[in-house]
Amino acid sequence: MTAASATETVEAVFRIESARIIAGVARIVRDVGIAEELAQDALVAALEQWPESGVPDRPGAWLMATAKHRAIDLVRRKETYARKLAEVGRTLEDVPPPEPSDVDDIDDDLLRLIFTACHPVLSTEARIALTLRLLGGLTTEEIARAYLAPEPTVAQRIVRAKRSLAKAGVPFEVPGPAERAERLDSVLEVIYLIFNEGYSATAGDDWLRPALCEDALRLARVLTGLMPREPEVHGLTALLEFQASRIAARTGPDGEPVLLADQNRAKWNRMLIRRGMDALQRAGTGPYAVQAAIAGCHAQAVRYEDTDWRTIASLYGRLAALVPSPVVELNRAVAISMAEGPAAGLALVDALAEEPALKDYHLLPSVRGDLLERLGRGAQARTEFERAASLTRNERERELLLERASRCGS
Repeated sequence: MTAASATETVEAVFRIESARIIAGVARIVRDVGIAEELAQDALVAALEQWPESGVPDRPGAWLMATAKHRAIDLVRRKETYARKLAEVGRTLEDVPPPEPSDVDDIDDDLLRLIFTACHPVLSTEARIALTLRLLGGLTTEEIARAYLAPEPTVAQRIVRAKRSLAKAGVPFEVPGPAERAERLDSVLEVIYLIFNEGYSATAGDDWLRPALCEDALRLARVLTGLMPREPEVHGLTALLEFQASRIAARTGPDGEPVLLADQNRAKWNRMLIRRGMDALQRAGTGPYAVQAAIAGCHAQAVRYEDTDWRTIASLYGRLAALVPSPVVELNRAVAISMAEGPAAGLALVDALAEEPALKDYHLLPSVRGDLLERLGRGAQARTEFERAASLTRNERERELLLERASRCGS
C-alpha cells in the first residue's frame, strides 16, 4: 500500500469512527476536550504506522485501542502525581480509575457523548458546533463553511464549549430521569437545527447544503438506535426522513429553488419515505411527531393537487396547541388557504402582521405575496415579494422572490 492510499484510508476510517473513539475515551478521562486530543493522537499514530505496517484487519478497533491505551496512561500519570503530592501533605482532585474496555458499552458511550455535547450549559451555537465536531466528524473548516462563519470564530466557539463543560463539571453520563426530558429536548433541537440549516440555508449562495442534512439524519438514526423507547426521537427521525426524501427535487439544474407545487415527485426518494413511515409508527404525539405527520401527508400525495390540506391544517392546529408560535400559525394559515381558499388564509396572515417575532421574518411577506397573487391583487403581491427579497440573506431565495415579483406586473 502506498503512503498516499494509507493516508486516505486512515482519514476515512477516522471520520467514520471518531465519534465512537471520542466517546469511549471520554468515559475514561471524563473530559471531552482531552478525549478528542487523545483520539487525534491515535490518528497521528495510524498515519505514522499504517503506511509501513499496512492497514489492520479492524482499523476502527485499532484506533480505539490506541486511544484508550493513551487515556489509561494519562489517568495513571495523574494518579501517580496525586500520590506524590499527597506524600508532602497536599491534595489533588480525585481522578476516577480507568474503566475496562468493553465493546458492548460503545453505544452507551455514544449516548453519553451526545448528551454531553448538547448540555444546556452551552449556548445553542456552541452545542451545534461541538456536536458537528465530536459526533459529525466535521473539521472546524467544514463547520465554518457550512455556517458561513469565520473559521477562527468557530474554532473559538468549540474551545470555549469544551472549557465551559470542564468548568461546570458536567459529568460524562446519561442524565437521570429527572433531567432527561429537558436534556433530550436540547439534543433533539440541535439535530433539528443542523438539518434545517442544510435544508433551507439561512444565508449564502446555496439554497441547500445536503451534507448538513446527511449529518443530522445520521445523528437522528444513531439516537433512535440508542434510545428506542423515546417516542419523540422516532418523531424527529421520521420528520427528517420525510424532509430528506424531497432534497433531490428541491433545486433545479442550476441550483435554483423549486417550490413544493412545482417539484417533480418522481425524484422523491421512496426508500426514505418508507423509513419515515416506519419511524412515524413508533412516534408519539409530541411536536416532532406532529410535524412528521404533516410531512407524511405531503409524502403520500402522488400529485400536489392530491395533498390533504384539511388534515394538514388540523395537524398545524394541534402543533400550535403543543408549541404556540407565530411561525406555526403562519404555516397553519398557508394550509387553511389551500383547504378553504386564499381569502381565509390572508385573514390569518394579516392577524400576524404585528407579531414582533415575525417583524424581519421574510416568509411572512412571502406568504402574503403568494395569497395576494392568488387573489388577483398583483401590485400588492409584487410589493410583498420585493419586501421578502430584501429580508432574506440567501441569494438563491432572493432571486426566486424577485422573479415572482416581476411576474406580478405593476
